[in-house]
Amino acid sequence: MPSTDSPALTRPLIVGVTGASGLIYAVHTLKHVLNAGGVVDLVASKASQMVWQAESGIHMPLDPDKQEQFWRDQAGVPTAGKLRCHPWGDVGATIASGSYRAAGMVVIPCSMSTVGRLAAGLSSDLLERAADVQLKEGRKLVVVPRETPFSLIHLRNLTTLAEAGARIVPAIPAWYHQPQSIDDLVDFVVARALDQLEIDCVPLNRWQGHLPHESR
Repeated sequence: MPSTDSPALTRPLIVGVTGASGLIYAVHTLKHVLNAGGVVDLVASKASQMVWQAESGIHMPLDPDKQEQFWRDQAGVPTAGKLRCHPWGDVGATIASGSYRAAGMVVIPCSMSTVGRLAAGLSSDLLERAADVQLKEGRKLVVVPRETPFSLIHLRNLTTLAEAGARIVPAIPAWYHQPQSIDDLVDFVVARALDQLEIDCVPLNRWQGHLPHESR
């Protein structure tokens, strides 16, 4: 059973959402962290708005208050936890400063374009700045790339981020937990990403090892 009193939940979790395919991963992350009573600072990139429209025919509002309601509606969490949405261009937001105490940041899903800019140390918007802050402060940055296949450029950029201290958790599900639905496959990736931040709030049948052999 997941723990809902994870030490990491005592501080805000920064969630970055880029324009990569697979926004369902961000939705499930919010669902589980908010239902566990966590505080989330969310920043969605400009491109994520276009992806919502392309994948689901849904318009994501840009106004922070309306966006909060939008994400809560998508996650099915009307009131639990605390969610603060930041405009992607607001580089003066709290999460842009190293003095803002957070549990860390997960970029889920993460586009290869964002991976490249993070690896180069660029901060062209709030999402990239917040991620750069985690690295410079020695805090936890978890990147969940959603792309296949990886080019050599992708692999080198991911290696650069790993060498800088980021944790790379590709959106690759497993089957040992006996998934029964797409939601189960998504939750596996979300759980493994949050594991890197010591947040345990996703119901998951974790690997228990091989069953003991019957007596012969």
